[in-house]
Amino acid sequence: MSGAPEPVGTLDVALAHATRLLGTDPALAAEQAREILRAVPGHPGASLILGSAQRSAGDSTGAIATLEPLSRAHPEWAAAHYELSLALAAAGRGEPAVASLRRSLQLKPDLADAWRRLGDHLSAMGDAPGAEAAYAAHVKASTRDPRLLAPAAALCEGRIAVAEALLREHLKTHPTDVAAIRMLAEVAARLGRLHDAENLLARCLELAPGFAAARHNYALVLHRQGKSAAALGEIESLLTREPRNPGYRSLHAAVLARLGEYDRAIAAYEDLLADYPTQSRFWMSQGHALKTTGSQAASIAAYRRSIELEPSLGEAYWSLANLKTYRFSQAEVATMGAQLARGDLREEDRWSFHFALGKALEDEGRYPESFEHYSAGNRMRRAALPWDAAEATSLVRRSRTVFTRKFFEARTGSGSPARDPIFIVGLPRAGSTLVEQILASHPAVEGTMELPDLPGLVKELSGRTRRAEASRYPEVLAELSSDDLRALGERYLASTRIQRKTAAPIFIDKMPNNWPHIGLIHLILPNARIVDARRHPLSCCFSAFKQHFSRGQSYTYDLADLGRYYRDYVTLLSHFDAVLPDRVHRVIYERMVEDTEAEVRRLLEYCGLEFDPRCLRFYENERAVRTASSEQVRSPIYRESVEHWRNYEPWLGPLVAALGPVLDSYPAAPPI
Repeated sequence: MSGAPEPVGTLDVALAHATRLLGTDPALAAEQAREILRAVPGHPGASLILGSAQRSAGDSTGAIATLEPLSRAHPEWAAAHYELSLALAAAGRGEPAVASLRRSLQLKPDLADAWRRLGDHLSAMGDAPGAEAAYAAHVKASTRDPRLLAPAAALCEGRIAVAEALLREHLKTHPTDVAAIRMLAEVAARLGRLHDAENLLARCLELAPGFAAARHNYALVLHRQGKSAAALGEIESLLTREPRNPGYRSLHAAVLARLGEYDRAIAAYEDLLADYPTQSRFWMSQGHALKTTGSQAASIAAYRRSIELEPSLGEAYWSLANLKTYRFSQAEVATMGAQLARGDLREEDRWSFHFALGKALEDEGRYPESFEHYSAGNRMRRAALPWDAAEATSLVRRSRTVFTRKFFEARTGSGSPARDPIFIVGLPRAGSTLVEQILASHPAVEGTMELPDLPGLVKELSGRTRRAEASRYPEVLAELSSDDLRALGERYLASTRIQRKTAAPIFIDKMPNNWPHIGLIHLILPNARIVDARRHPLSCCFSAFKQHFSRGQSYTYDLADLGRYYRDYVTLLSHFDAVLPDRVHRVIYERMVEDTEAEVRRLLEYCGLEFDPRCLRFYENERAVRTASSEQVRSPIYRESVEHWRNYEPWLGPLVAALGPVLDSYPAAPPI
């Protein structure tokens, strides 16, 4: 049948009355529906009202008992399947709820709210493309303004340029149309113009504060830009109104993890897994959070569960490899090889398997085969990520021109006088996590994570909203007054405050890629400490080449790019050593390994801290560590890694050539 039979006479009146009661008194609506069913047993309209009323009154079990037989009896009735999906979701049965939603939409594709709810479920389940398509269909189905039908259809069909042109034309004459503004923000987000999307959504919410879908988009855009504190406020305001919304809950868990609220994030993922127990990506996210807190056995169990549920999930295998201390069995190695032989494997899974197999074969001493897999994974990643080596070199050259000794002398006394931060800079895999763990073992110091706040300031100062635009940074710093510089320092301190969980007076910002911004750090926080963690260039660069980073670090997927980037880094740091003598303290990894106590004492003295023996027992520190070295720093110093690169020396020619004199002069720097 295509729908429920139409009631007549007094039955019609009774059904209409019960329907009206649904919104104000669901218990009374349920009683009215039961009265109808006593008079007309099995009446589909009354059964639908009863199930809806039971759900609204909080009786999801009763609602399911009413609606499941109704949907079986009327398999072509979209409303029955939709109501059943709501009851299943309320009962914490997210996966069956998705199946019911899909069935309702097969029968009635213009059910706007069903598309939105499907998007929420798919978002929670980690199916970003599916969620994006569902939300686009929601926009199309909910659009009633004929002028927005064409851009909504274009957005839904992925014709982004067409949608953008139509929406901009519409907004010229209707600048306060919040539906159009939200659609244009979606266009901007899909094009990677997150700052534009943020501004559009802020305007949308200024005009319509109760627009929940726009607020959800806003929270997501903030989170994707690293503005997690702001995102948390937005998503928690949504959860107060709809606490069981799966999309809100999933984003909430991710934001909590980004903010270092790992216990709350783990609890949030546990709550989601109760509703979606077979979702492999939830298990994987739970594994990430557990790993960070040092719960290695539990994290391994979570990763293995995600693999059981989705054997082709390469990222779960790489997550095990990325523990660094995990050793794959022969059966697991064979399974990964079999997955790579599949023709239908997703690209992101394929490169993850290559990196994981590289690690597994390295542990077995099968270095030629290991390097083949590392190379294959890196080639795939390099092809998928934009990287302009000349742009990085240009930034170094321009920074050396701007940041002269006279430039800094003219700005003496500028910036915030706060002494709170210790910045740890350098290259990934150079020992920065070890330095952080040593310092964070001091009672006066709090370790946080790789904070996005300074890069956020740099992005703002650059004036760039698109990659193709020229950057005004660092030259723009010459235009800032002493008050401007102080304000930037205070902004940094305010934005990082949410990451500080203890009363320790000093905190660590360990973002290796902040090395190009030492000049900015000195200007806005002249009393902050800056520590450069440096490791032998072949050891450091090849370790990065073996690492599949979750995001960023695009230069690490090619040996020549790595060598050039390391050379640029040494060049700029040498410049700062010359124009700001003794401003940056350098920790040479190999020296830290050979004479740990002497190097720790030097480090603490530079940071203005009394020696504390706990810093030598850093591996006993139970703090959360969110980097690839998280498990390694929970053990005494790992001496075996110092010369490990020699196992791969026959294949490192492009790296050696790109490093040039930097390699020969290490640990000193060549003349600049």
